[in-house]
Amino acid sequence: MVKRVLPVPSAPGALGPYSVAVQAADLVFLSGQVALKPGGGRESGDTAAQTRQVMNNIGAMLGDIGLGYADIVKTTIFMVDLADYTDINQVYAEYFEGDPPARSAVEVSALPGGFRVEIEIMAVRRDG
Repeated sequence: MVKRVLPVPSAPGALGPYSVAVQAADLVFLSGQVALKPGGGRESGDTAAQTRQVMNNIGAMLGDIGLGYADIVKTTIFMVDLADYTDINQVYAEYFEGDPPARSAVEVSALPGGFRVEIEIMAVRRDG
């Protein structure tokens, strides 16, 4: 199985040396996304606002590679405070119609850039 780095022009700038999107067979992996705004800047609002920015970024990046939210099969959510779980869930649920993907959610001591939430995804390419 060969991995291939995918171009995602909608991705905000990376905060480190990593590929934003990688495909291996029919699986597509997006690196964890924080609330950076495309074109620069950051969403500095509350956790709900940051979650919305992250989910919008994920949607735009998936669109760049011909996928959408329905193609997501697994997400991992990192948050700096489990007290934000309800706010994150409320925003997150808006992006999935029908059956949502499998998910893990964990509290971490800190996230890059002082953000409150980070989400990574795994999607499947249905067209082979």
